Amino acid sequence: MSGRLELRRGTVVSEDPLLVEVASERRPAWADKVLLGEMREGDEVVVNVAALDLGLGSGGFDVVHVNLTRGLDGGGAGDEHVIKLNYSSLQHAVEPVEGTAVRENRAIRGKGAPLSEEVPVLVLPLHGHLAPAAWAAAEASPGLRVGYVQTAGGALPGSLSRDVAELRERGLLCGHITAAPAYGGEHDALSTVGALDAAANRLGWDAILAGPGPGIIGSNTEFGHGGIAALDTAHASLSLNLPTLISPRLSSSDPRERHQALSHHTHTVLELLLASVRIAAPANPDLERGGQALEELRSFAPRHLLLEAPADLAAYAASGLPSTTMGRQLQDDPLFFAAPLAAGHLLTE
Repeated sequence: MSGRLELRRGTVVSEDPLLVEVASERRPAWADKVLLGEMREGDEVVVNVAALDLGLGSGGFDVVHVNLTRGLDGGGAGDEHVIKLNYSSLQHAVEPVEGTAVRENRAIRGKGAPLSEEVPVLVLPLHGHLAPAAWAAAEASPGLRVGYVQTAGGALPGSLSRDVAELRERGLLCGHITAAPAYGGEHDALSTVGALDAAANRLGWDAILAGPGPGIIGSNTEFGHGGIAALDTAHASLSLNLPTLISPRLSSSDPRERHQALSHHTHTVLELLLASVRIAAPANPDLERGGQALEELRSFAPRHLLLEAPADLAAYAASGLPSTTMGRQLQDDPLFFAAPLAAGHLLTE
């Protein structure tokens, strides 16, 4: 049985960083300005305290549910009539990127026939792979138009990711679609397959990075984790006949045994896939646990095709892009970052 919403009243005491005083305690918070508008010092708010009270590492802050002082002034009404977060208290209208232009273009080519079968999709296991994969793709293919499709499996608000904002500012991402339950990107899609189709056939992307937002969910079970979203994403890509590449979750120093070398997240996805995909692997023989991870990935041949590429860890570290995962620096867990660097390098090959 599901638990009740953990909602508390509080007062904004700082705007940047956002701090809310709840029962005489100052607590870090986050507000989705796309839906809720600006927060100002002195505003009376209602916050969801569940993540902070549970001590979640990737969600260790309260989330503003509503601003009682300013109301819901995040945006005005438009002509949209399709709802996201439907039947929740935060349901709101969006204009789906799966638009008439795509349907009309499909009708010209024939029912069910994608306009482009050349746009590769790199399936990411978690948000920490996004920045290194985007950087490596740009290094390997300067000028490549690479965009990001945010799927289920992690944070749903598109505005939460600092990585996306920085990658867009640097020109390393050409766009951002929030798919299915995720919302608030530059474009909203009602399904992952719709997002991939629009990216390839309407928005003119050359390549697609697709994976969860920040803060992957998990339950220490085989199927109950956000990484399983990669299975749905890969199947969506394969259904459109798009070249599909998997960036595996690897680690040389994760304290949890189930994530060392090849993570059980990726292992499960590779076992459950209904069709063959390409798997990226770093060709860096000196990486701790790298040899073990490579052997585990090779065990999926010939069903899946393993491709190796070098991962330039030193150059990525010098780029200034995010290089921390769950508190571990790149030098502490180089294998984690080597996987998406190799995958980004291989994206267009």
